[in-house]
Amino acid sequence: MTEGYRPTWVEVDLDAIRGNARILKPQTAELMAVVKANGYGHGDVEVARAAIDGGATWVAVALVEEGLKLRGAGIEAPILVLTEFPDGSEAVALAHRLTPTLYSDPGLERLSAAARGSVPVHVKIDTGMHRVGVWPPEEAPWFAGRVQEAGLEVEGLFTHFARSEDDEVTTKEQLARFLEAADGIRAVGVAPRLLHAANSGATILHPESHLDLIRPGIALYGIEPAPGVGAHLGLRAALTWRSQVSAVKRLRAGEATSYGHRYRLERDAWVATVPVGYADGYPRQLTSVGEVLIGGRRCRVAGTVTMDQLIVDCGDEESRVGEEVVLIGSQGSETIGADALGRLSGTIGYEIVSRIGERVPRRYR
Repeated sequence: MTEGYRPTWVEVDLDAIRGNARILKPQTAELMAVVKANGYGHGDVEVARAAIDGGATWVAVALVEEGLKLRGAGIEAPILVLTEFPDGSEAVALAHRLTPTLYSDPGLERLSAAARGSVPVHVKIDTGMHRVGVWPPEEAPWFAGRVQEAGLEVEGLFTHFARSEDDEVTTKEQLARFLEAADGIRAVGVAPRLLHAANSGATILHPESHLDLIRPGIALYGIEPAPGVGAHLGLRAALTWRSQVSAVKRLRAGEATSYGHRYRLERDAWVATVPVGYADGYPRQLTSVGEVLIGGRRCRVAGTVTMDQLIVDCGDEESRVGEEVVLIGSQGSETIGADALGRLSGTIGYEIVSRIGERVPRRYR
C-alpha cells in the first residue's frame, strides 16, 4: 500500500529480526523462518530477507500464494508450504520451486500427477496437535513408502507441538512419537535428510527437539510465545505501531465518550482522539481497558474503539494535535507490548500483530 496522509504507521526494525534469528539459531541445526500471514503482520518479504541475513536457510509459509509472493520478490531460499497444496495449485507451485508438504493419499495423488521427475517433499506427522498430518504416527512409514514409490523424494519429516511453551510432559511425548515414527520410516528404506519439530516454544525450552532444523515463528519477531518464555535471551521486539493525536478536548466530570457512552469521566480531563480503529486491527475488545503512550505517559482508552478512531483519557495533562502516540512499542520509560495488549483483549500477541491491517503502512529501518 502506498503511504498516504493518515497519520498512523508501523515501523519494523529489520536489525531486530536479524539479531533474533542469530540468537535463536542453534549451532547444530538450520533455521527455517516462519513468515506466514505477511510475516505475522511485519511484512513477509522484508522479514524473509532479514532472517536470511541473520542465518536462516529456509522460509516457511502457510499458503501457496504467500510462497509465490516471496519468489516474485526474488527470495531464492527453499520455501516450505506448511500444508498440502490446494487442488489445482500443484503445477504452479512446483514451477516456482515451492516445497510441498504431504500427509494424505489424495494430496499424494495430485502432487505425483503434477510432478515431473523427483520432487523433494516434507511429510507431516500428527503426533498430538490433531490439525493435519499422518495419523496415527504408526502409519507414517507406510505413507512415506508410498511417497517414495510415487517417484518423489522424502526430503523432510516434521511435526508440530501443541504445548511446547507451557507443558514439558506433552511436548516430550509428542517428540518421542515423532522420533519413533522417523525410525520406522528409515526401517522401510526411506531416508529423509531433515527432521524438524521445534516451534518458538520448543526452540527456547526444549533443545532436544532442535533436530536438523528449527521453525521459530513468533520469537523471530521478538514476541514471547508465552509470558516469560525467552525473556533471558535478549530477543528484541521488531514492531512499533505509532500514530498522532488528531483532536483534543477538555471535558467536564460526568461527560461520557464514544459509542454507547461506555466510559464516563470521574473528573475534569483532557481527552485526545487518535485516528486508529478496529478496521486497522486495533481490537474493539480494548474498549475502556487498553492503553496508549502519549508524552511518555500511559493514557487509557476512553470508551468504545470505533472503526477508524479511538479516544483516550489524558487526565490533567493537555495533549496537542500532532503529538506522537505509541500503540505498540516504547516511549520514554514506558512500553506497551503486543503480548500485553493480547492479554487485555483476551487473545495473544500473535493475533495482535498479525491483524494489523493493510491500510496501516509499514516502514522499515
